[in-house]
Amino acid sequence: MPFLGDSAIRHMNAVMQTFEDKLYPAMAARHSDMPVVPEGARQSTLNINSIHGGQGEEFEGLPAPCVADSSRMIIDRRFLIEEQLDDVKGEVVALLDGLVTSRPEFAYEIRDLFEVAPSMADRDGPVASATAQAVERVLGRKAQFVCSPGTYDQKHIDRIGKLKDCIAYGPGILDLAHQPDEWVGVDDMVSAAKVMARAAWSLLHGVR
Repeated sequence: MPFLGDSAIRHMNAVMQTFEDKLYPAMAARHSDMPVVPEGARQSTLNINSIHGGQGEEFEGLPAPCVADSSRMIIDRRFLIEEQLDDVKGEVVALLDGLVTSRPEFAYEIRDLFEVAPSMADRDGPVASATAQAVERVLGRKAQFVCSPGTYDQKHIDRIGKLKDCIAYGPGILDLAHQPDEWVGVDDMVSAAKVMARAAWSLLHGVR
């Protein structure tokens, strides 16, 4: 007897194919003018965190004659400061609405789990300036102002604490972030501590 029913997993496959055909190429064409490090992170990206459909994720029994009635995908969309959040969301919704039109019985719900808007401090503000001067004093070289594609606690200080003059600074190599071989040198940690101490002292005492 053939399987009867409308598989949600097949519909999810259509979603993935639509992302491959339309969304990924569109994102690859968008690049930020900001000095994002690493350079490869200067374009819009989307990572599919997980997909699940049908029998429970922990199910280890024999195959069953069940057609999946639902399927769930979790995505992580990293967008550029030049993009607008409403446009980013609308782009995904438009693709899904297109599938509603083209695929009989296709239906979807979408839910935001977590969202963070890009944040950036004034590079000429007191914190950035004091830190840059501390870098030059401690390390003997000009500070490099860069943007990170990641998300830090800076976002909470900025949007909840309403303290806009907040920067991210510390040792390490951004290219290695969250990688199996990520590491931080002891000398770099010591130097970073000295820079932060010098910057804090300058800010507290009003010394430039």
